[in-house]
Amino acid sequence: MTKNYQAEIVAVGTELLLGQIANTNAEWLSEQLAAYGINVYNHTVVGDNLDRVEEAFRLAQSRSDIVIVTGGLGPTEDDMTREGFVQLTDLPLVEDKITMDKIESYYQARNRTMTPNNRKQARVFEGARVLKNNAGMAPGMYVDYQGTHWFFLPGVPREMKQISVEELFPFLESLTGKQQVIQSTVLKFIGIGESNLEHELTDMIHEQTNPTIAPLAQDQGVVIRVTASASSKEEAQKLVADKKQEILARVGEYCFGEDEQTIENKVIELLTEQNKTIGAAESLTGGLFSSNLVSAAGASNVFAGSFITYQTAAKSSLLDLSAEWISKYGVVSKECAEAMAEQTALKLQTPMAISFTGVAGPDKQEGKPVGQVYIAICDAGEIVESNAILLSGNRNNIRERAALKGFELLYHYLKK
Repeated sequence: MTKNYQAEIVAVGTELLLGQIANTNAEWLSEQLAAYGINVYNHTVVGDNLDRVEEAFRLAQSRSDIVIVTGGLGPTEDDMTREGFVQLTDLPLVEDKITMDKIESYYQARNRTMTPNNRKQARVFEGARVLKNNAGMAPGMYVDYQGTHWFFLPGVPREMKQISVEELFPFLESLTGKQQVIQSTVLKFIGIGESNLEHELTDMIHEQTNPTIAPLAQDQGVVIRVTASASSKEEAQKLVADKKQEILARVGEYCFGEDEQTIENKVIELLTEQNKTIGAAESLTGGLFSSNLVSAAGASNVFAGSFITYQTAAKSSLLDLSAEWISKYGVVSKECAEAMAEQTALKLQTPMAISFTGVAGPDKQEGKPVGQVYIAICDAGEIVESNAILLSGNRNNIRERAALKGFELLYHYLKK
C-alpha cells in the first residue's frame, strides 16, 4: 500500500509576520510538491524567537511526514532555525568543511575580510545530508528525525528554488515514486459575483470528489480552481480538462481566461486580433486604467495614449469641452463620459477610446453620490457602450473597481 505523505511548510522570519515581505516561498513549494503527489496540509509562519521556533517545529514533528523549513539559516543572531531544531532534537551542530571553504574563498576572491559570524552559515546538524547551495552561502540540510523527513532551505527565493530543483525534488521523487500526480487549472471570471457563480455550480460543488472545485474571490473578479489527482500527469490533466468543459458549458460566457492570464492580457489580445488601437480619458480613475493596461506585455501595439483630466479645467483644455457644455451636462454624467471618449478618439486618431468619470469621494459632486461612475466606449466614431454604475468602498476601492469594470466592458464588446 502506497503512503499518503502529509507535508508542512514552516517559514521562519519576523519580516513575514510584519507583512514586510510576502511568503512566496510557501506558495511556490506547495505548487511544486503537488507534482509529486505530496499534499501540503499546513503553512506555518513563525518569528525570529527561539522558543516559538522550537514550538512550531515540535507541532510540525507531531503531525507531518515531511517538513520543509525556509529561512533562518543566515549568519546573524536572529537566524534561529538551527538553534530551534537543536532544542527539539538535541542534535549537535558541526561545521561543514566544504561550505566553510566556499565561504572563505568568496571573501578571499573579493579581497574582503570575512566577519566571524559568517562561520554560522557553515554549521549543519551532525549526520545531516548537506544540500548544496549553488546560488548562495548557506547550504540546505536533510534530516530524518524519528521518521519525519526534515528539509531546511534558505529563505532567499532564488537560493531556495535552486536547492529545491537540484536537491530536494529529486530526493522527494525517490521517496514517493510520484505515486500520485496532482494537476490544477484556475479559471478566471469577470462580470459575475462569487455567490452567483457558486449558485450556478451548486450541484457540481456538492457532488465533487475528484476533481475538486473551489470558487475564490480575487481582485480581478472570481476564480475557480479545478484540481485532480491521478497516477499519471496525462490522466490528471484529462480529469481537469473534462471538468473544465462542464463548468464552461454553464458559465463560460463570464470566463475570460485561465491560470496566469489577466483581463489586461485578454483585452490586448482581442485588440491585436482585430487590428485596433485604443486611447483613454480618465477623471476619477486618475490614470489607473492606463497604468494597468501598459503593465501587460503587448500594450505598445494597441495603446495610443491617454488624457488624465481630473479637474474640470483639464476637461476643457485637453478635450475641448466648453464651459457652456459643462454647465449644461456636468462632468459627472453619462453625456460627459461619452464626449470624453469621442474627443479622445478624435485627438489621438485612434478608432477606439474609453472614458471614466464619476465621484470617488469623500463628498458628493453635482448632486451625485460617492461611487457613481460613468464609463463610455467609442469605436469608429460611435458610442458603443455607455454605462452608469454605483460602486461601494473607499476612494481607492471605487477607482480600482471602476478601472476593472472598464476592462470588463471592453472585453465583452471586443469578443462579440
